[in-house]
Amino acid sequence: MAVATIGAWAVGSFDEAVGVMLFYRVGEYFEDRAVDRSRRQIMDAIDLRPETVNLVGADGSISVIPAEDAAEGDIVLVRPGDRVPLDGEVSEGETRLDTSAVTGEPVPVRVTVGDRVTSGCVNTDGAVKIRVTHVLAESMVQRILDSVENAAARKPKIDRFITRFSRVYTPAVVAIALLTAIVPSLFTGEWHKWVYTAMTFLVISCPCALVLSVPLTYFSGIGAGSRRGILFKGGASLEALNNVKTIVMDKTGTITKGNFVVQNIVPAKGVPLNEGELLWLAAKCESASTHPIARSILTAYEERGAEHGNSTVENIREQAGEGVIASLEGKTVLCGNVKLMEHSNVDLSGYHGTPGSTEVLLALDGRFLGHIDIADTVKPDAKQAIGRMKAQGLRTAMLTGDGQASADAVAQSVGIDEVHARLLPQDKLAALNEIREKNGAVMFVGDGINDAPVLAGADVGAAMGSGADAAIEAADVVFMKADLSSVPTSVKIARSADIISKENIIFALAVKLLVMVLGLAGIASMWLAVFADTGVAMLCVLNSVRMLYKKFD
Repeated sequence: MAVATIGAWAVGSFDEAVGVMLFYRVGEYFEDRAVDRSRRQIMDAIDLRPETVNLVGADGSISVIPAEDAAEGDIVLVRPGDRVPLDGEVSEGETRLDTSAVTGEPVPVRVTVGDRVTSGCVNTDGAVKIRVTHVLAESMVQRILDSVENAAARKPKIDRFITRFSRVYTPAVVAIALLTAIVPSLFTGEWHKWVYTAMTFLVISCPCALVLSVPLTYFSGIGAGSRRGILFKGGASLEALNNVKTIVMDKTGTITKGNFVVQNIVPAKGVPLNEGELLWLAAKCESASTHPIARSILTAYEERGAEHGNSTVENIREQAGEGVIASLEGKTVLCGNVKLMEHSNVDLSGYHGTPGSTEVLLALDGRFLGHIDIADTVKPDAKQAIGRMKAQGLRTAMLTGDGQASADAVAQSVGIDEVHARLLPQDKLAALNEIREKNGAVMFVGDGINDAPVLAGADVGAAMGSGADAAIEAADVVFMKADLSSVPTSVKIARSADIISKENIIFALAVKLLVMVLGLAGIASMWLAVFADTGVAMLCVLNSVRMLYKKFD
């Protein structure tokens, strides 16, 4: 633009020289306004970081301290109307939280003692005390903010291509402009005409529309996602999601709620144990585990309140993907799935499973003692969400460590195409690679710490915000609402970002090419060239910003 302005001035086109720089600066002003507005809207929506917290002292006194000074284990008071300052769990009181700013969920959620709460939610009812589990730097609101602020660090391929393209393109068009100004003038002597044509060509060829609009499109897509409780970790995640052919999901905590409940306790025939004793043994074996199945057994045991003498279960050790091995009065206790029993050569001839249930089997010194039936609940939005995925042309698959019958029952109820059951954590990655080779790029959705390797190995890894920290860290996308409806919504956002970025590229290049041809033919004026650059850039920016206002749900 500077070269074109100087050149126009040199050939005496003073009004056009002033016009080029004037409209260029006016265009830049409006472009900056549009970009700043979209960036500000995104930041305002997600910057929920607190400045201070109400720290509860050991004597019950309340002191206001900077949020960054709060430590893990501190108790903070959240009054009605306050925003939850840090991630933690309720230690006293109960209330309802408006989680819409973080998860997009419009209905307030009831929380009571022991429930986990996420920073950024608004307390709508009673005062509660919260035990801090994550300091400010590790809180969910800080993660969201860091993700958006660092989004530019993970640029999509198309953005990186445009940047490389511009580095070659700009000097190339300057060279062409010089040749256009000099070569014909040497032969015809019409310096004024050809210098003016070259200056017009320079203005037309400025790559502002491409360089500005493509990254803005993906940035707007990240903002559109954050408003709906979908956290994209950069434009590369959005672009990769657009190419996904299969959505692969974990079962527990992803398709199902993970709120396992003991349904039946079935001692084996000929075993001198009643239901209470079998439940006691299972509870003692699972006492150190945080797995949802283990928690359901412990809850059932606590509700019954039964004891079993003075016997002690010792040397408890977990066998990944299979269950627990322990000792009871010098005898080996097995508590886990069929695979654990088979590996220990336990005779299961008297065992008959319950289709659709997750079952925990018990054995003592190689003798089968019985099993406990545990049922999980399918998330209410799962069937509809999977229907939306199929409508988008995506294939669905499920990977789980549960038994085949239980996995098939869940898959059939929600309409999943492909099921891989009885998988150990390391087996999930092999199954994922098998699906990728067969169908193309895959997105894996999970929430457990054992899902971290699969999340990292997928083309796009997505973690439920309610899941383990390791899973969230390994993921490319985090669903704060922890429901499956976020999956098709994220795909729709990614596809829209891809379409809009390509619209901008095609439109900008088409207009510029047309005006270039007219300019080289001596038909286009400098004024038309200004429109071909500044006007097109503005239209592309506005097209990108509309990502923030589209409906994706």
